[in-house]
Amino acid sequence: MDLSFYKGKTVLVTGHTGFKGSWMCKVLVMNGAHVIGYSLKPPTTPSLFEIAKIEEQITSVIGDIRDLEAIKNCMDKYNPDIVIHMAAQPIVREAYINPVYTYETNVLGTVNILESVRLNNNVKSFINVTTDKVYENNEWEWGYREIDRLNGYDPYSNSKSCSELITSSYIKSFFRDKNIALSTCRAGNVIGGGDFANDRIIPDCIRAVVSNKEIIVRNPNSTRPYQHVLEPVCTYLFLAQAQYIDKVIQGSFNVGPEDKDCIATGKLVDIFCESWGEDAKWRDISEVDAPHEANFLKLDCSKIKTLLAWKPRWGIEDAIKKTIEWSKVYYSNKDVNAVMEDQITEYLKG
Repeated sequence: MDLSFYKGKTVLVTGHTGFKGSWMCKVLVMNGAHVIGYSLKPPTTPSLFEIAKIEEQITSVIGDIRDLEAIKNCMDKYNPDIVIHMAAQPIVREAYINPVYTYETNVLGTVNILESVRLNNNVKSFINVTTDKVYENNEWEWGYREIDRLNGYDPYSNSKSCSELITSSYIKSFFRDKNIALSTCRAGNVIGGGDFANDRIIPDCIRAVVSNKEIIVRNPNSTRPYQHVLEPVCTYLFLAQAQYIDKVIQGSFNVGPEDKDCIATGKLVDIFCESWGEDAKWRDISEVDAPHEANFLKLDCSKIKTLLAWKPRWGIEDAIKKTIEWSKVYYSNKDVNAVMEDQITEYLKG
């Protein structure tokens, strides 16, 4: 996967202070891009953004995606060639607690970034990162396709379905005859070093084992398309590059693992415990009255595989090993930047 295309390009990344955003910035910097980040301050303490000193490597603008004037000013000042929109409220359970904020961020935020792109004549490629949860979930045992119905159930998933529809409307209403390509990407559940979010299974596992506690698993039978964070991050960039060169490629794309890596959460934690060692173990506390979440979710990635000759590179065992590698370096107070750079180099070489 050659990303040397980005050398000298100006790329605006919204949500750059988050977990995925920090990995995105790191990949871009390593490939010679001039990165402009626009986001709120890091959402967790500690944060990968601060640990890896991402701010020293890019131009970081702290701002709210809900603030149209602020994001327009940022766009006008830096005139990016490419925009990767990842700013979001990304936690399902948090959306049940704060649905208004979730919709404001994920829906109005999409309108604001698209409006800013519409009023800027320099952007040539735009990627809107949504989620695998945009689909109306029928608990099918086969993967959802890009042509399937969008209707996320919970406020987070539904807000991302709205984001997809907004992007489609802007394409048809404003961008059809302009020299700019726009796509949406629907990725699976990501794992990787530096994720400190609450209510995510691998960060919960790591917090438990480093505290010598038993891992608590709420939904061990739920099946998800788990993948290492470099899978979607590098694929977004690969797609942004391809559609920059040929606008015909634009569209909506699933970005997920192979079917064999769509596994139950209990199996995921089994692999984690085996890889971590040190007698790590977990306990099932399946919740009866928990907020609704899909039980079975899988993506059909035939479209992007066919159109871009793309395929996942790291299976679930590799993804967990890479996550543990980063985490053990971090908790040993060693150089996490070196680990990130090594993992990125290895991934890109295939």
